[in-house]
Amino acid sequence: MTKVTLIGAGSTEFATELMTDILCTPDLDEGTFALVDIDAGRLELVHRMAEYLIERSGRRWTVEAGTDRTKHLPGSDYVINTIEVAGLPNVRFDYDIPLKYGVDQCIGDTIGPGGLFKSLRTLPSWLDIIDDIEIYAPKAQIMNFTNPMSLTVLAAARYTDMPVVGLCHSIQHTSEELADYLGLPYDEIDWRAAGINHLSWFVRLERDGEDLYPLLRERAKDPAIYERDPVRFDMMRNLGAFPTESSGHVSEYTAYYRKRPDLVKKFTRPEYRGESGFYANNWPTWRAGQDARLRRILAGEEEFEMERGVEFASTIIESMKTGRPSVIYGNVYNTSLIDNLPQDGVVEVACLVDKKGVQPTHFGSLPTHLAALDAQHMAFHDLVVTSVIERDREAAIHALMIDPLTSAVLSLGEIRDLFEEMAAAEKAYLPDFI
Repeated sequence: MTKVTLIGAGSTEFATELMTDILCTPDLDEGTFALVDIDAGRLELVHRMAEYLIERSGRRWTVEAGTDRTKHLPGSDYVINTIEVAGLPNVRFDYDIPLKYGVDQCIGDTIGPGGLFKSLRTLPSWLDIIDDIEIYAPKAQIMNFTNPMSLTVLAAARYTDMPVVGLCHSIQHTSEELADYLGLPYDEIDWRAAGINHLSWFVRLERDGEDLYPLLRERAKDPAIYERDPVRFDMMRNLGAFPTESSGHVSEYTAYYRKRPDLVKKFTRPEYRGESGFYANNWPTWRAGQDARLRRILAGEEEFEMERGVEFASTIIESMKTGRPSVIYGNVYNTSLIDNLPQDGVVEVACLVDKKGVQPTHFGSLPTHLAALDAQHMAFHDLVVTSVIERDREAAIHALMIDPLTSAVLSLGEIRDLFEEMAAAEKAYLPDFI
């Protein structure tokens, strides 16, 4: 019997996706989903959705749900974190206040001013959750899907000895997009990637041992292809490797694309290709729309296809249960995995999974210029986690001072002013020391 506990199950559509993956996985015929969220209304919706999925699958799974995680953690083999802490009340502050200072974000949930303040809201609650997992489910494998990914995993890695892996779909989706851009069947391309979450790099891209980057650069000359991913194609052209996150998100990970209005106009495009404020302007609507879609499915007004997706949670559970090995890409503590990145930070590398759990593999060294871009973010991560664990307000300010985009736009004094204004606006949702 397998017990999977989802903390933050009120992330209704994503919780539905993860449960569907598990119910569509061979050899996972029976088990229990334990759904936990502090939003009782959304929890009730995803509880109903779980019952619907189990019935559709015909498998011997049960579901329990509640707002008190200490009642549902006992017996958990796997704990999946998908929490969102005070996102709705603060998503406008995370975007609007930085923009007033000239810091233009597209997503703003992982890096930059928006990512910093999301971290300061999220990590204290996350560490409280870790405390409870240690007490009530000490043998569980912890999987994190919450952004900021690297920061959430790093906080856990420095706080607990329990096994924690951060899981994202950037690498899976990007590899599929690269096959599409190349005009090749997906199973014909071979690749190797490593780095940090949302800024990993496809350092090798081949077919039958032949380097595919020359073909990709040639294909990118076609405007119909270039316009689908302008920032990433520009990075590939100049840095020699394709990054693993969307043009919009990765544009705010570097100092190159959003520091002046003319550059924003030149390189960014609508939606996930770089639109200013795309997340802040749309996420509340998406959230409501996802809930409405699930209600239509439950009412029989919309079809739902039971199909396993690309998220790695079900793969990890399958391999740990059956012993059949698999390879996933995970965010893990850098125990000499990438040689030229800080060894006390979190990196994204290929991991072997079997009955022994998630076992990260050694990558080696990234090209120096790519490692330098990643290392700047890892310093940001270090300062933010230090701020939360040691209750050090100044460390949080210093983190913003070395953020690539913010530091490209503002002076040190202006960055401090920006921090203070955001801290005042979000005070009710921040830890006391901020």
